[in-house]
Amino acid sequence: METQQHWENVYQTKSSTEVSWYQPTPEKSLEIITNTGVPHDGAIIDIGGGASTLADALLEQGYSTIGVLDISANAIATAQTRLGNSAGRVRWIVADITTVELPPQSIDVWHDRAVFHFLTNPDDQQRYINVVNHALKPGGHIIVATFAPDGPTKCSGLDVMRYAPEELHSTFGDNFTLLHSEQERHHTPFGTEQSFIYCYCIKKH
Repeated sequence: METQQHWENVYQTKSSTEVSWYQPTPEKSLEIITNTGVPHDGAIIDIGGGASTLADALLEQGYSTIGVLDISANAIATAQTRLGNSAGRVRWIVADITTVELPPQSIDVWHDRAVFHFLTNPDDQQRYINVVNHALKPGGHIIVATFAPDGPTKCSGLDVMRYAPEELHSTFGDNFTLLHSEQERHHTPFGTEQSFIYCYCIKKH
């Protein structure tokens, strides 16, 4: 798979702290997840969170049912090594989000920072949304962060989509109610800024 090979290569050739999307602490994601009010045993999945520190932070805050899905086994191995013995408290899934089969209505919080904007093909976007509709519980929470309209047009050598909140919400469709959105200026490890938008929605049914 060409996409998988790309991301395996990224995490073979770069440290997880050297990629542009690296955050020492994912403060905005943590804030929104906490504000959902989901109990600490609620099922949370981090899409594309392979080497992210979000799982570490969620464990520290007492969340106990955490899944991390990433297309790159190398990215997941990085996080597992960093977490040490705590890695066994996380469910790790190496898969392509457009083709993965997740248990139906099994997830309380779906979190995605910087995966969906890599899906430039409408068919892939719809496959992703189909997975969300299948796996997220009715009334479940979804947090998706993408590049904003003034964000980069490429990342990691790949074309990306850029969204305003209403455009992202429209792409996901009427089964999602947009509750909150905000912009973030992300400071990359090499001193540049990237503009993100975060959208927080509830799935209706």
